[in-house]
Parts: sequence; C-alpha cells; structure tokens
Amino acid sequence: MKEKIAQAKLLLEALPYIKKYANQIFVIKYGGSAQINPDLKNRFAQDVILLHLVGIKPVIVHGGGKKINDLLDKLQINSEFVDGMRVTSEEVMEVVEMVLCGNINKEITNLLNMHGSKAIGITGKDGNFMTATPKDNGKYGLVGEINMIDNRVIENLLEEKFIPVIAPIASGNEINHPGFNINADLAASKIAASLGARKVIFLTDIVGVLDKDKNLLSTLTKEQIESYKADGTIHGGMIPKVDACLEAVNAGVEKAHIIDGRVEHSLLLEIFTSDGIGTVIRN
Repeated sequence: MKEKIAQAKLLLEALPYIKKYANQIFVIKYGGSAQINPDLKNRFAQDVILLHLVGIKPVIVHGGGKKINDLLDKLQINSEFVDGMRVTSEEVMEVVEMVLCGNINKEITNLLNMHGSKAIGITGKDGNFMTATPKDNGKYGLVGEINMIDNRVIENLLEEKFIPVIAPIASGNEINHPGFNINADLAASKIAASLGARKVIFLTDIVGVLDKDKNLLSTLTKEQIESYKADGTIHGGMIPKVDACLEAVNAGVEKAHIIDGRVEHSLLLEIFTSDGIGTVIRN
C-alpha cells in the first residue's frame, strides 16, 4: 500500500506541470547514448508518447554523427573536422543524407509509431521548410547556416496531431542542389525559436553543465555563461551546446535544458519534477 501511495504522490507532483504545459511546443534534440542504446531508445519513445498524451506538442530534432562516421569509414571516404565541424563535400553529403534521412530518421519515426503515436519524419527539403546558405562563405563545404524556416509545415503536422521528427538537412533552394548539413543543436535552437516553443531540451551524454569541481550547475543565465566561458569552466564541446541554448532563449524560448539522456525517463524527470535533473538556461 505504501508503494501505491508513493506512486500516487508522484503523479500528483506532475499534475501542475501537466496543466502548465498543455498545448505548448517542446523541441527536443535527440542524440548521444539515448539514440544508440536499445533500452534508452524505448524509454525515450515512451517519454515522448506520454508528453504527447498529456497535451504537450513534442518536435524531435536528431543528429547522427556516430553512424555517419561508421558509414564513412566503411566506404573509405575521408572526412575531416575543422573547428569541431565536419567539412562536408558533396560525397560526404550523400552519406550524411543517407544516414540521417534513410536510416536514423525512419528508425525514430517507426519506434514512436510502434509505441502508439502518429509520427512523421521530414527534412528541411520537405516542403522547402528549412533553407540555408554556406556557413562562413563555404569554409566547411556543404555545412549550412539556416536563413529561413517556414513554420507552416511543422504547424500543420502538429495541428493534425503528428509528432514531427526532423533530420537537420536544409534545402539549398536551388534546382539540383545537394542540400546543407546543419548542426543538430543549432537546428533545434532555430526551430524552437521560430515556432515560439516553450522549451528546447538537449539530450546529451553528460549530467549537464558542471563547475570546475564537477558539481552540476542547475541554472544558468547569459551573464554566468559568459563568465564561465571566460574562465574555462565551460569549454570544448559544451560551448556550442550552451551557445545554441542562448540563441534559443534570446529569441524568446522561455527555457533551454541540457539533460543526461543516459538516465532512464530523463525527459519526464526534467519536465514533471520540481528539481529536475539537468541544467536550465533562461534569459
């Protein structure tokens, strides 16, 4: 009986958040171990379905760097990184699109559908809803910088109760253009801002942003982030992630979250509990 009462209390703790977030758009960047480990994949799908059932409108944006690397190695196609970005030739772009659209996107969509949702997979080329131009004048090849998002495509899907699953490939807006490879974090940030999302949530393989003593920083502001970047507390791969968060909140998204996707049901723990489990960045 005590266990059942504890379960009831957990449900009651979630109730205010369910009321608060009904009909709100949450953009979720899905990556890391949660995208690879079979058990975590299923837990992620269950979390998204629950969000959808209680009235939240989830929009999934996914990456796929590890699988892209694996296929490039199998095909013996050289790929280099400059400033942490994959230099994307036309040959590499073919592999990127093959993995993101033909493999990962359909896997996520099918997983959500098998758990009882109506999910549909798209890229920026579909409906030409996301277009881009070469980043830094083509320094990174076909790596793009988003210059336009047509909200109507995603909004129409949400209106029909679909869960959009978006592969971060943008249209070049030209006939026969191969398209642009977009950083998934930045794509999630731009899409969240464009849709006026309530939250953007980044699933990662770390517990959140840590201080120099490896303690979790549960909340951060723009000023604190700039200070932590200046003294080296925030460094390496965390810099583009917090920059993506800042871009979203500066554009009107209420909160950006960085959470540990290796934790089962991390989405639910972050959204429906008072303490959460990761780092929240707000304006």
